[in-house]
This record gives sequence, C-alpha cells and structure tokens, in this order.
Amino acid sequence: MAESIKAENKSKAVPRRDFLRGAAVAAGTLAAAAGGGAVTAGAAQAAQGRIEPSTGYLVYDSRLCFGCQSCMYACALTHEGVANPALSRIQIIHDAPGFTKYPNDVIMSVCRHCVTPICVQNCPVGACYADAANGNVRRIDEAKCIGCQMCLRACPHRPRRIVWNQAKRKASKCDLCIDSPHWSEKGGPEGKQACIESCVARALRLVREAPSQQDVAGYDVNLAPEPKPKMAPKAKPAAKEGA
Repeated sequence: MAESIKAENKSKAVPRRDFLRGAAVAAGTLAAAAGGGAVTAGAAQAAQGRIEPSTGYLVYDSRLCFGCQSCMYACALTHEGVANPALSRIQIIHDAPGFTKYPNDVIMSVCRHCVTPICVQNCPVGACYADAANGNVRRIDEAKCIGCQMCLRACPHRPRRIVWNQAKRKASKCDLCIDSPHWSEKGGPEGKQACIESCVARALRLVREAPSQQDVAGYDVNLAPEPKPKMAPKAKPAAKEGA
C-alpha cells in the first residue's frame, strides 16, 4: 500500500504534511539458495520464538518534513561513503508538483524494524537477522548476503525498506547506524543516527517502545514542539484623578 495514503482526521499542532501488518511466514517454506530444503535461519528463529522485538524504532512526522533530503545524503555518506541518495536506507519521496497537496506532497519512508520481521524470516542464509548484541535491531550482514533479493521481495511495505546496491549486488537496510564506517559517532539504539542528527526540521526521532503495527499512524507521529504559553498583557496604569 502506498504511504501517500495517510491516516485521515489526525490532528497536528504544527502540520507538515498502511503500515501493512506483516503476517508471519510459515517456518520452513523457503529453501536455502544453495542448500535445497534447509529451513531459513529467520523462519527457524521465529518458529522457536527467538526473534525478540527491537529496542529502537525510528518515528517521524511527515507534516514537519519539507523534503530537503538531508537525511538521505547523511545516510548514504555514513554507510557507503558516497553522497548517493539511491543508496540511502531512508527515502523521502516527492509527489509531482500540482498533483498532490500538503500534507501528502512529501512522503517519509523509514524502515520500521518490524515486530514480525518478514525480511529476517525469509533470508535463506541468515544474512538478514535480529542483532541480539545490539538491541535486536534488524540488519543485514553484507558479508553473508548472496544477493538473492528474498528480503526485498518479502518486505510488505511500499516503497520497500530494503535497498538494493546494484554495484555490490547486495541488499542493505537501516541498522540505526550500528555499522556506519564513515561516521565517527556510535550508532545503534544507545547511540546516534545520522538521519536524526542531520534533519533540520526535527522530523525524526528514536523511540524505545514498538509503535502500533496497524497502520501508518503508529510511526507517523506528532513531533512538533509544544507551543510556548502566551504572556498575559501588561495591565495599563490607572489614570490619575483630575487628569
């Protein structure tokens, strides 16, 4: 489902501008690419109840975003060392001018680190996995990736959150900047994220609890700052008698 279909009747203090529930894939339905008949690593983990929820999630406010794409360039630079937005693990989409009006003219597509990670379940070699050492963040081990694109096809969101690197013939996805070799900051749930740090609109935030998995409203939240209270007007001095 295209995320340009926003939740209606949702009030925002400062406007700027479906999540498809991931049904669990039955364990063992996919064979390993080279091992015919082997149960996928992710599916085996899911069947045994070992895929724990992530401890970090990116939420956003699409009404605050004005589409500068700073987050995309920051993501590509920190992970790949090149200013190529096509390699960004976060995508900001502009609808054609004149066809879509605010607040649906800019769409923020952020990896949801799904509670039920179908990309993890469908990886035949365990390259896509929940990193238990780093808060169970859903990530892809590039060294293990065989380029089968099963994770990309399995992702239920549109646009898909898995990014295909044509030059490397490898898949990648948001890892909350755990593996960001071109950035000196520590990433992960306990650290910083390049997209958040670079967002001049403050339209991105890291949260600890899993957002609602029902629709876009769980991740597209109100991040607008609270308005400052208005100061009461000063009382006029009383007029003097006889004036």
